[in-house]
Amino acid sequence: MSFSIRKATESDIPALSRVCLLTADAGSSAEGLHDYPELPGLIFAVPYVKLPTTWAFVLIDDSTDAVIGYIVGSKDTREFERYAAEHWWPPLAEKYPPSLAVKPNDEKYMKLLQKMFTAPNENIAFATAHLHINILPGYQRQGLGQRMIDTAVEFLKGENIQGNGVWLGMDPRNDQAKKFYDRIGFKPIEGVPNNNMGLKFN
Repeated sequence: MSFSIRKATESDIPALSRVCLLTADAGSSAEGLHDYPELPGLIFAVPYVKLPTTWAFVLIDDSTDAVIGYIVGSKDTREFERYAAEHWWPPLAEKYPPSLAVKPNDEKYMKLLQKMFTAPNENIAFATAHLHINILPGYQRQGLGQRMIDTAVEFLKGENIQGNGVWLGMDPRNDQAKKFYDRIGFKPIEGVPNNNMGLKFN
């Protein structure tokens, strides 16, 4: 099988949203957990092809031309948070009030839209850039995650990132993801829970 990586565009939004949903339950599908399946993607994937300071790449199965994964992020997390708080989260919070929710996971995401978390100061001190990465379960453990991380790092090296690194926060239930990040050189960030991990470019 052959795979390729390219920059994401807004035309990839449906695919990004789908991959996000199919990996949103600690790396497994969250399809059955949502009446509003678009919610995970609206928080963790779609903004990264819509908002300032962001970047995004998609992983393609060349045999079908389908998007099977993505790696996305922001070069300046605080500016991303500031802009999203003003322009991105408020209309979504209005569209998805928690009163609409029947399923607990929908309620969780809807409440998050009302009051979005921000990165710990320790993460920002480590580096201003952050990322999210997801690959469909059927394509995991084939070295594709490493290829996507390498692509993102090479891109970010040319962006003068303060801190010369990148960090991520992961679902603490996802043991396989933790093992992957450990293996490729991510380290826990001092002063925050160990599901926050960072990688220095050097």
